[in-house]
Amino acid sequence: MLKISLAVSIPDDEIELNAIRSQGAGGQNVNKVSTAIHLRFDIQASSLPEVYKERLLSLRDKRITKEGVVVIKAQQHRTQEKNRQEALNRLQTLVQSVMVVQKVRRPTKPTKGAKKRRLESKSKRSQLKKLRGRIED
Repeated sequence: MLKISLAVSIPDDEIELNAIRSQGAGGQNVNKVSTAIHLRFDIQASSLPEVYKERLLSLRDKRITKEGVVVIKAQQHRTQEKNRQEALNRLQTLVQSVMVVQKVRRPTKPTKGAKKRRLESKSKRSQLKKLRGRIED
């Protein structure tokens, strides 16, 4: 059971975990042991609330296929158990991220005082640079 929030969780039978061999360098261990985990989670067939499903499907994430299946591959660690936990953690953070409401940004203007201070500092800098020039008789 993967806990998403206090009220929402994903049963283990909805998450498909397959052990595969890791890619890349690593010597003999990589060639004989299947330590990487391939996680598949079908959003449409899940027991998640509709709000979660809609927001997950509207995400522009490369881990979500056109059919609405989340595919996560974890192969960072040397053991299968750590990679399994890593994949489940990534799925959990992905599902939790869709329910975070982004704050609406309201554009602001600089105050009159800020504008005045900026222009004063520019003129001081200009004066300083003028003093560095050649002295003419």
